[in-house]
Amino acid sequence: MRQSVRAERDALPADARAAASASIVSRMLERADFAAAKTVLVTLPFRNEWDTRALVRAALEAGKRVAAPRVDDATRMLDLRAISDPQRDVGPSPQGIPEPLSHCPPIARDAIDFVVVPGLAFDREGHRLGYGGGFYDRLLPLLSPRVARVAGAFDLQVVPQVPVGPNDVPVQAIVTESRELSVRR
Repeated sequence: MRQSVRAERDALPADARAAASASIVSRMLERADFAAAKTVLVTLPFRNEWDTRALVRAALEAGKRVAAPRVDDATRMLDLRAISDPQRDVGPSPQGIPEPLSHCPPIARDAIDFVVVPGLAFDREGHRLGYGGGFYDRLLPLLSPRVARVAGAFDLQVVPQVPVGPNDVPVQAIVTESRELSVRR
């Protein structure tokens, strides 16, 4: 499933990806839980993922604190770091993934109000298929239950069903370029 969804996502033309990303950002900004959040956690775009950079800029312009994940190779966990200037504060990890640079101050997990959850595929039940590293599977249970967990994805990433493990934490909503799927619990 990872390979097929990634191939389909990667086949999107750049202009279609940009237009879809703009729609996803617009829908995210309309969410009441995003508007109310003081501190948001956003993964920075890698390769052909939807582009979160406009969401980061809008959050900063609205006076929100923006956290982005930085991989701690020793613990295999994500450190949450504040970014205030994406140009100055972000650089590539050894794997080429954009992440906060070491000068960025840490943000406590309990400060997060809203998290944009990444993934390769999602189903209507809110289950997600990540990239296989388990980083978000380890992070999400450590966040307060009050934290809004919302995925952004292209329509083609919403599939009938993804495999679910015992440690998987579902998202509460999935925002795509054409719709918003709320997950009922």
